[in-house]
Amino acid sequence: MFSKIPLLRALKHDRWVRPYLKRYRWTLAIAIFLGVCTFFCAGALMFTAGYLISKSATHPYNILLVYVPIVLTRAFGIGRPAFQYAERLTSHNWVLKMTSHFRKQLYDSLEPDAVFLTGKYQLGDILGLLAEDVSHIQNLYLRTIFPMMVSWGLYLIIIVGIGIISPLMALWLLLLFGLMIFAVPFWSILVNGARQVAEKKQKNELYADLTDNVMGITDWTFAGRGDAYVAAHQKHENQLVATKAAMHRFELLRDFVQQLLLLAIAISLIIWGAENFGGVHGPSANWIAAFVLAIFPLDEAFAALPAAAQETNIYTDSLVRLNRLNQPEKPAVKKLSLHGPYDFEINNLHYTYPQTDHEILKGLNLTIRQGEKIAILGRSGSGKTTLASLLRGDRTPTVGTISLNGVPTSEFGDQMAQYLGVMNQTPYLFNTSLANNIRLGDEEASDEQIWDVLERVKLKKMVERLPKGLNTMVDEAGLRFSGGERHRLALARILLKDTPIVLFDEPTVGLDPLTEQDLLDTIKEQLRGKTLIWITHHLQGIDMMDQVIFLEDGQLTMQGSPSQLEATNQHFRDLKAADQGRLH
Repeated sequence: MFSKIPLLRALKHDRWVRPYLKRYRWTLAIAIFLGVCTFFCAGALMFTAGYLISKSATHPYNILLVYVPIVLTRAFGIGRPAFQYAERLTSHNWVLKMTSHFRKQLYDSLEPDAVFLTGKYQLGDILGLLAEDVSHIQNLYLRTIFPMMVSWGLYLIIIVGIGIISPLMALWLLLLFGLMIFAVPFWSILVNGARQVAEKKQKNELYADLTDNVMGITDWTFAGRGDAYVAAHQKHENQLVATKAAMHRFELLRDFVQQLLLLAIAISLIIWGAENFGGVHGPSANWIAAFVLAIFPLDEAFAALPAAAQETNIYTDSLVRLNRLNQPEKPAVKKLSLHGPYDFEINNLHYTYPQTDHEILKGLNLTIRQGEKIAILGRSGSGKTTLASLLRGDRTPTVGTISLNGVPTSEFGDQMAQYLGVMNQTPYLFNTSLANNIRLGDEEASDEQIWDVLERVKLKKMVERLPKGLNTMVDEAGLRFSGGERHRLALARILLKDTPIVLFDEPTVGLDPLTEQDLLDTIKEQLRGKTLIWITHHLQGIDMMDQVIFLEDGQLTMQGSPSQLEATNQHFRDLKAADQGRLH
């Protein structure tokens, strides 16, 4: 039965939680002991208070009969907050000490394989690890492991204590409390846990669709599919609302069942107390209220268990992701030596991120010949960036192949930099000399070679005017240079590297029209004869391309030369007109 609980399966081969449970077992034992003492004092406080109230209503034969309960009431009243404070200090200190080790362990796992990990995880997954997963493991201890162990301790004390007085009553309470502690939480995991997983998936899809579609809203408008976008978004939102409503209804039912069990325990104690401690005139009747009232503070310990158990599905995702991250498998990279012409072949290409069920690319077929200039268009989220990652070899296709001269791009590793240069939309400059920044293209380049590429990208005069020339220190991120200058410095790196293929990923975003056109003219002139792969949603300079393809939901929906598409495709004409500000 318990094998169906995802958290227990995840803990079986865990390297993040189990080692620390063993390493700090004595601190954990102290925290659990203090937690048990907290609820014991709460129950004992109500027990003595119930006895004291009943006893005070009878004829006082001896003042000591109420004096002792008064002292105990004070002792347990002080003991409860004192033990609770000590337990919080101990448990939180223990968890925070461990999560500091978690963060170091997470960094040690990520740092050596940062580039490789992008082939297995989306950027959002890695950010999720850094932002949430360690916190989830922390909550796993504080909200699940600690409360469950404390409740088990109380469970044992109650059954043993009642068993000494009445074994039959102990068996009955064993059943009722067992339903509260084990059956209802397990029920919650099976029913609402599955809904919680569905809710998380629906939220992720809703956020992704909303982000991608809002960023690409012009494409929806020009395609005349604005109503379809609204309908699709509304459908996803309704699914999420329905899932949340089902979860809420179940939580109400679960809490009602939990309270019914508590009521059954209270009624059972009243009946049991009346039979064993009854008698109108007998002093034993004072114990009935004591036993019944002692149960109610324990509801605080048991009532939160189903919700805590349900949350383990969230913690399980984090635990699985962390353990997968702990031992990444690096693919073996063999030495490659290719000779031109350099052609990309893409056959039946499918790609799904390993941590999601969302297929990004769906059966893509494409050939990119040596010297060809190809523009890849599409709204945000259509698969352009994923295709770029596959071309660079950062990711491996889920189905199909993508190869350069017959060699799968995923087998190149760092060797891909010999054949393919990349220019992103935000070229980064490091806090070192200008010469060192440009030498990222070729570490062995001489000053003469650097001046040559600077002249080719029309930056030589600007650099000559700098007080220290090539030795001028560049501020962090290169903020002393304009956007156009940073793009030209990035182009200088590419010219220095002299790769046969250059991939541009939104290279002119954020530039004013004049700077953009000037940069496009420089690229066209200086990279003549090279293969250019231009990924963009912006059509400025599209006429210099030999081929244009349009991606929609991971599939090719438009393909041809700019002149062919201008003549035959209304969608392309609308996009171009809108890009030039001619669509009203």
